[in-house]
Amino acid sequence: MGLMSAMYTGVSGLTANQRGLTVAGHNLANVETEGYVRQQMETTDSFYRNIGSSNTGLMQTGHGTDVSTIKQVRDRFLDKTYREEVGRQNFYRLQYESTNEVEDIFGETEGVAFQDSLKDVWVALQEMCKEPDSIVTRASFIQTAVSFVQRAEEIYKQIGDYQVSLNTQVQTYVDRINEIANEIYDLNHQIQKIEASGFENANDLRDQRNVLLDELSEIVKINYKEDATGIVTVYVEDYAMVTEDLVYPLATKPISDDTSMIKPYWVNYDSVDLYNFDRVPSTSADTDIGALKGLMIARGQKVGRYTDVPVKPTEEDFTDETGWFDQTYYQAAVREYEKDVEEYVINVESSVCVSIQAQFDKLIHGIVTTINDLLCPNREVELTDGSKIKIFDDEHASVGMDENDTPGEALFNRKSVSRYEVKFVDIVNDDGTVEHKEAWVFNDEDPKNNYSLFTIGEIEVNPKLLKNPSLLPLSDNSGTGDFSIELCEALLSAWQADFDTISPSDYSKQNFNSYYTEMVGLLGTNGQKYKNVFDSQENLVNSVDNQRQAVHAVDSDEDLTNVIKYQQGYNANSRFINAVNQMLEHLLDTLGR
Repeated sequence: MGLMSAMYTGVSGLTANQRGLTVAGHNLANVETEGYVRQQMETTDSFYRNIGSSNTGLMQTGHGTDVSTIKQVRDRFLDKTYREEVGRQNFYRLQYESTNEVEDIFGETEGVAFQDSLKDVWVALQEMCKEPDSIVTRASFIQTAVSFVQRAEEIYKQIGDYQVSLNTQVQTYVDRINEIANEIYDLNHQIQKIEASGFENANDLRDQRNVLLDELSEIVKINYKEDATGIVTVYVEDYAMVTEDLVYPLATKPISDDTSMIKPYWVNYDSVDLYNFDRVPSTSADTDIGALKGLMIARGQKVGRYTDVPVKPTEEDFTDETGWFDQTYYQAAVREYEKDVEEYVINVESSVCVSIQAQFDKLIHGIVTTINDLLCPNREVELTDGSKIKIFDDEHASVGMDENDTPGEALFNRKSVSRYEVKFVDIVNDDGTVEHKEAWVFNDEDPKNNYSLFTIGEIEVNPKLLKNPSLLPLSDNSGTGDFSIELCEALLSAWQADFDTISPSDYSKQNFNSYYTEMVGLLGTNGQKYKNVFDSQENLVNSVDNQRQAVHAVDSDEDLTNVIKYQQGYNANSRFINAVNQMLEHLLDTLGR
């Protein structure tokens, strides 16, 4: 019985070393396999048999070794760290790439920077004011204005087209997320089936699942946990996407009825949106993770307009002609402005596309309305019902140098809404008397009606001026036919005067030229900021991944050493079995005699 037990011991050693050779060979065969994690065999001593007892305890003999498991060599902490940081890296990668695209639109479209268009308008304005009674300089200024509007529309349209083009990437990401979720679900059940017996680990299938988790973590923020049966439950943005029983897919739909931009939502969670953009993403809150989120924030949820930039109320706006200041209404306006600023920071400033659209449109709106209001000035009047409207100020307006001395022809029109509407109104004069007169009532801009705005896409150069430049109102309305020196000086001064700030967080006002320079500079600064974060994240991700590789990557030298070790162990056990066999033969020969 003792020799047979010894034979079993030798066989167990042969089996263990043979398994060890297989594991080492499997590792070496997958040195270049992406996502492969080296495997390691663990052994334990086999059972013991009691053969007697002594004063100190039982007397036992061992029966060799058993292979307890063949496990993957992974560090779960490094896996979790890598997946979080690579998601953050891709978030800022998309922000940086989007900023570069927008910068190219402003500087490289057809090889002409928009700065040149601004310069051309300024030069044409100067030339016209030198010779305001020249048809040539007027026509040149008007044609320059046409090129200016066309160039602005082209840039604005290209940014909008870029936003829409990002829909393809959003859809591609959503489709890939669903594919990964289904693949993980299938692998879950294959792993569970193989490992149900408790004798085998589905290591290669686990490798495939971990590769998918790595890829998914680049696209969206994930959390996951594995149960005792090998099933991994995956959470995407805190919603369960893969469970033991189901996969919960994502789908896309338009953000609103008036836009073609899309957003992802959960099909099975009451169609709730995947992302809730109610705060600015930050590292401290772990809300700056995933390429998909970075892409959607860079794109934004709408097309930016100048109306998206809050205008800070001033005390002058709430002070009447007598000098009385309405403190109550002013404070209410300030509170409303502060709310608008919060919304601006979340929905506009955080998006490279929406913020640059809003800032750019604000510049174009400022130039257009400034020139128009000088050429066709308005004055505010009070009606008998207490309301206030703006009407054409014919008393102080200049006129064209045509034979009819035509007044009121603005340089820029809205395509769908005329500048004035002729109406009979009852005006309350300063002395309290009521004057019933026909007036040109200004059609004011309504933020709720895009067609009423002097916004890019709705602006055109006055067709009447294109046909007859003499209608441009630069002449004095005194009837002398002389041009208005005051108007020319006002146009030149307005171009160089302080216009506005870039954003509510900026306190220094700029003129038109410096506003544009500051706007593009801020775009470049933000791009560099995203690049710095991206570079920092890339270094961190590489560092963590190197640590992961040091743990789970195949070391060919180590596994070649293991091959020799197991080979020698196999040979040793073979010799042991030969020795036991010779002893058995000797015993049987002796008994046979």
